Amino acid sequence: MRLLVTGGAGFIGSNFVHYWVEQHPDDHVVAYDVLTYAGNRPNLDDVEDRIVFVRGDVCDQKAAERTLADEGIDTIVHFAAESHNSLAVLDPGLFFSTNVLGTQRMLEAARRHGVDRFHHISTCEVYGDLDLDTDERFTEDSPYRPRTPYNASKAGADHAVQAYFETFELPVTITNCCNNYGPFQFPEKVIPLFTTHALDDRPLPLYASTKNRREWLHVRDHCRAVEAVLERGEVGETYHVGSGVEASIEEIADVVLSTLGKPSSLKEIVPDRPGHDRRYLLDSSKIERLLGWAPEVPFAEGLAETVEWYATHRSWWEHLVDRAPVVEGDWGRPA
Repeated sequence: MRLLVTGGAGFIGSNFVHYWVEQHPDDHVVAYDVLTYAGNRPNLDDVEDRIVFVRGDVCDQKAAERTLADEGIDTIVHFAAESHNSLAVLDPGLFFSTNVLGTQRMLEAARRHGVDRFHHISTCEVYGDLDLDTDERFTEDSPYRPRTPYNASKAGADHAVQAYFETFELPVTITNCCNNYGPFQFPEKVIPLFTTHALDDRPLPLYASTKNRREWLHVRDHCRAVEAVLERGEVGETYHVGSGVEASIEEIADVVLSTLGKPSSLKEIVPDRPGHDRRYLLDSSKIERLLGWAPEVPFAEGLAETVEWYATHRSWWEHLVDRAPVVEGDWGRPA
């Protein structure tokens, strides 16, 4: 396989690059990333000698076409996206530009080049949210009801992917995943945010709706799911990738503080983000039944290992903290 990974220097993208070169050492892997504030080239240091890195923007269709041709790409895994819901409150246009138009331009580049597969990474958040006290889960047939600019931009990207399959017969697949965690996650996201703040005895900002819940999946399990779809998935199909394990933001904060031996007094309540979704939970039975995938990393174990990774990799994250463009709870302006 000759594989292009968009967003290859980001959190999930770089983990996927690591995973793929470990599991498929004979494949040709290209990490394609424009290196925004959340794109971090050192994420790929351990595999630099086994991949090709191209600094490129998914919104630049001509550059994408050149890369696909130069590297003889037959498969694209499209992770690249603006993904921080809080930043989307402050700069929604950036999200629609990158996530919708950028996806369409990558699809067009893929169509013109003639790839064998375009796999698109989406999110549970396109479906809106769930009541805290319901047993309902989102299925692949659930209606799209995005409530925030980020969610809407990802929904738009999904529709573009589906349209290219229906109209142009581009061989596409989609996975909608739940909240990922693990190493190399930019410290604006909740688990590394709480961990890095706790390590420095800084307040952990908890939204006022502290009981809102998320479903949590270790990033390596996500990588395995994408692998399963590329190898055994059916073109034109969507697969949900979740763990079934839920935890509230307050529960996450408590685990982080306990793991690091820090006091609960570090928790600080901040105003809710506008459009703050209550709960997401995916029904992942389709990928489990049809492709034989199931999560392997227990949440308690994975979370403890992730907190420990940040504790022992200060040199990786310390200089990134000031790049974060959002102060949680300050919804009037960027940082």
